[in-house]
Amino acid sequence: MLRATLGDGSSPLSLLCLGAHSDDIEIGCGGTLLRLLSERPGSKVHWVVFSASPERQLEARASAADFLQAAPGSQVVVHHFRESYFPSLASDIKDKFEELKRAFAPDLVFCHRRTDDHQDHRVIAELSWNTFRNHAIWEYEIAKYEGDLGAPNVYVPLTRELADRKVGSLLLHFKSQLNRPWFRSDTFHGLMSLRSIECNAAEGRAEAFYVRKLVL
Repeated sequence: MLRATLGDGSSPLSLLCLGAHSDDIEIGCGGTLLRLLSERPGSKVHWVVFSASPERQLEARASAADFLQAAPGSQVVVHHFRESYFPSLASDIKDKFEELKRAFAPDLVFCHRRTDDHQDHRVIAELSWNTFRNHAIWEYEIAKYEGDLGAPNVYVPLTRELADRKVGSLLLHFKSQLNRPWFRSDTFHGLMSLRSIECNAAEGRAEAFYVRKLVL
């Protein structure tokens, strides 16, 4: 299979990571971030979480620092919009996106899927497309009760080491979520294993994304 690269394949990248909740970025694209930061030294990340309680904010910042060890100087922002009420708060959230657009010009945006059944996720996805009109946007996926997984069209193979690091960090930093039946190693490794089958990943792990536009 013909493999694609981002840009020239070696220069640093400016990455914008958007998550409705404090663990969304790590679940959706944590392994890909770890791989990109390893392969593209000097890359910078602007990491934005839109909803977090005080406890979840501490978790979010500790987790982001862990994932961003290879990207010194990256910025982590945590907002406190009311969880599960994003549709009614969209105008205020939109203001934060406008601030982002003025402050940061990313090479690549990671965000939720536009067809995600979680209302908070959809708002972040819709505003991402509304705000970053001339940027590459990769929509990540999160397995959950709604059963809304689809057919992704971009795959990022991961080494088993990176996949294990992603899952280990999730379980280490988000202890407030360990009582949730889906927040477990099997969930995260299971989805990465399934996506690895679809892209024939050498070490049996991959993350997948939904890319609406691709310019060659």
